[in-house]
Amino acid sequence: MEERKKAIGLLDSGVGGLTLVRELNRLLPGENIVYFGDTARMPYGPKGPEEVRSYATEIIEFLASTQDIKLMIVACNTATAVGLSYYQARFSFPVLGVLEPGAQAALDKSQTRRIGVIGTEATIASKAYPNAILAMDKGAKVFDKACPLFVLLVENQLIDTPEAYKIAQSYLEPLLQQGIDTLILGCTHYPLMEHVLAAVTGEQAALVNSAQYTALAARKTLSEKGLLNAEKGGWQRFFVSGEPRNFEEIGGRLLGYDIKAYRVLF
Repeated sequence: MEERKKAIGLLDSGVGGLTLVRELNRLLPGENIVYFGDTARMPYGPKGPEEVRSYATEIIEFLASTQDIKLMIVACNTATAVGLSYYQARFSFPVLGVLEPGAQAALDKSQTRRIGVIGTEATIASKAYPNAILAMDKGAKVFDKACPLFVLLVENQLIDTPEAYKIAQSYLEPLLQQGIDTLILGCTHYPLMEHVLAAVTGEQAALVNSAQYTALAARKTLSEKGLLNAEKGGWQRFFVSGEPRNFEEIGGRLLGYDIKAYRVLF
């Protein structure tokens, strides 16, 4: 197959990475996309780094061996935080994560350089975001907070409930008290509840959706390598490790069209 007609591969623990598919649809409508949601083993956040790294590697190996991939996006902050350089060393095609594009975007947006980060337990424990931000700007102040219940709210379709707003308030209040003016949504599930988070942060903090900036990074990488597919209307293929129905329902609503997911058992 001609290189530029190969697909962009994405992996996530569940539906969250579809926020990145939505951005790719907008920026790169000609690209073919293959997506894997590891719904049987999600959430990744409470799991150990080696376990998450092994799951992500297994998925990339599956996509590399069964689909024609030209670029892989680890559309999961947890899997990015615990193993991006490992995947990059292991595979011949470019592998992008969602972390650095989000960190750079937060620095670009922030006026006070007081930046908040929310993510899963594993992402926050890795200190990957503070390390990335401080490597770019030593004068920045980073305040982070694990928000383990957010992924479960999204995956169980409980975003628009009074409980979701109460949970968001309790998670975000300590960060707002630190005077942050920018908040990185350090998990690709979180943009699915952006309206809830925005209601809590109000005008104090601008929200940074890493998915948007990762899609821009993907376009830049493909362009530099001469791999952009200029044709219109690329195809899409979805795989899950769990029961497909909930994934198809949330995904269809998010993307604005019906999707069919195929179950893969590891």
